[in-house]
Amino acid sequence: MANKAVLLFSYGTLQNSTVQLATFGRELFGYKDELLNYRLAMLEIQDASVVKLSGESHHPIAVPSQSDTILGTVFEITQEELAQSDKYEVDEYQRVLGKMASGTPAWVYVEFLEVPISE
Repeated sequence: MANKAVLLFSYGTLQNSTVQLATFGRELFGYKDELLNYRLAMLEIQDASVVKLSGESHHPIAVPSQSDTILGTVFEITQEELAQSDKYEVDEYQRVLGKMASGTPAWVYVEFLEVPISE
């Protein structure tokens, strides 16, 4: 079941080819979509290895909103790659199943709000 494809929505550094190569061992290809009911804020990253890899000390983070949307890219990845992306993201993010404008749900990393990750 490790090869089952899953969808991952990225609005930030996971769209960066350098981050993709280091995290997944390959460049990802996807399609544009919008995450519903979130807006972007900026988060200062404390993990030096993540800052070094991304080249950025502040990363965007999706925070809940009543009516905003976030533009980004949906990538098709494997379950194993999803686990690798979990390791890349810092503790201030949690992975949730997001509602997309296209109608197809996708995993997305959003602000951690003391809510367990639903699988």
